Amino acid sequence: MRRVILIPSILIPALISVDLKFQTTGNKNRGKSMEIQSPMKLKRLVVIGRHKKDRISDLPDAILLHILSMVPDGKQVVRASVLGKRWRSLWMSVPMSIDFNFPQTENLVVTLDYLSSTLTELHYCKSCDKIPRFTIGGFRYEHCYAKYVDLWVSFATKVAKVEEFLLGLLSINDQTYDFPSYAFKNSLLKDLELRNCQLNPRTTVDWTNLSSLKIGYIDLTDDAMEKILSGSPNLKSLELDNFSGLQRLEINSVKLTQVMIESYYNDNDEIWLEIVAPHLQHLEVLELCSEIRIGQRNVPSLVTAIFRLNFNFENEEQDLEMEFSCLKELLHSVAHVQNLELGTWCIECLSILELKGWRPPPSSRKFLELNLAVIQLDFPGIYSFLQSSSDLETLIIGCWYNHNERNLLARYTDEDELSERFEKHNVKCSFSHLKTITINNFSGSSSENKFVLQLVKYLLKHAAVLKEFVIASTYQWMSLEYRKMAQKLLSFPMSSPHASVIFSDI
Repeated sequence: MRRVILIPSILIPALISVDLKFQTTGNKNRGKSMEIQSPMKLKRLVVIGRHKKDRISDLPDAILLHILSMVPDGKQVVRASVLGKRWRSLWMSVPMSIDFNFPQTENLVVTLDYLSSTLTELHYCKSCDKIPRFTIGGFRYEHCYAKYVDLWVSFATKVAKVEEFLLGLLSINDQTYDFPSYAFKNSLLKDLELRNCQLNPRTTVDWTNLSSLKIGYIDLTDDAMEKILSGSPNLKSLELDNFSGLQRLEINSVKLTQVMIESYYNDNDEIWLEIVAPHLQHLEVLELCSEIRIGQRNVPSLVTAIFRLNFNFENEEQDLEMEFSCLKELLHSVAHVQNLELGTWCIECLSILELKGWRPPPSSRKFLELNLAVIQLDFPGIYSFLQSSSDLETLIIGCWYNHNERNLLARYTDEDELSERFEKHNVKCSFSHLKTITINNFSGSSSENKFVLQLVKYLLKHAAVLKEFVIASTYQWMSLEYRKMAQKLLSFPMSSPHASVIFSDI
């Protein structure tokens, strides 16, 4: 026998998002199936429910809690308390996350209204048994709002005792929030992200359970960073974003194996950031990072390095040689890694260095990803890296068609000279271990991809044990241009008899 449950409107989002079927546990209905009606019928059921008995409240606690846990909005969970006496305490047992996403406006009235609403919501949420996550995003911080931020931090660390806390502030007129001293002692936090928060721990830090830390838009000191790292013995991942001041990042923990650095800057070009991390396994350096030094002896355990960076010294002409020197130093420091990814700026500089006679150090890398600006003459840099990667097993080429670069390479060579030089190199390089080649973001006409096609032809000719050649394109499936390009690629000779050519859409 099928029974129809009358659904209160407040629970409709949860029941639409999940297909619930369950068995009733009451003695009278034991073993009989109860099924939620389809979403198209829910509104009709709600109207009926206003006049008939509310049967959903008769369900066991376990089922009601499951329904409440599927409600995506924490405010709706709180409002469930108005459904009846049974619900007044039930909603408090549901793990509920709090997310404040401030409207992007300079209207003071709107901002103050939203601030007031956060206090109201926290007043009700303090009764919850468990709040695993608390996030604040997009708040335009000024010192006059410090009391509100103080309350959020206090609620997260003292009242709710959350495991995940994100305090994402936007700085107005370079005003940053001073992170309170008591918040540096918390044994429950697992994931912490702070933006535009000044970190000046006056005593020791006690983040014993912290596994992931993200810090952004901040002026850091060596002393503060040392206290944070020493007070986070279980930290596994560290991300530093848009920061300055730090001169030495020394990581001695065996557990901290992943570091990402994005946009490191200093007003004084004489100040450099040195990274010393003997147990580090994964390192990413992204965006503008002019003054970073990594010696190979400093990162002996490194397995994966990702350099999608750009140097931006103030005097481009004068400091060009310094940029080349910095890049060479970085590449020497990661010659031992198994996996390496380079961004478009690195490839452009490598091309110039190759034309100047410099060669990358030999490596035993197995995986290489190269991102090239297709409109440029990047192939000397690509070739030089392929030549130094004799053990390579997987190669990924990322194509960027509208990438805004400085076009330095055009000062050193032209298209005709480059083509001739590239052809001469063909007989000097083979890939005895290369099994997989992937071309990502492939699009455009044959003329736009002249050099890419030349590179593909070269790779297929020399990869004797190739198993898979994947072209991931943005072409509309089975368009005329797609078919033309596919026919062109399939016409290239392949030295491997076992290679499969795979076309896929992005």
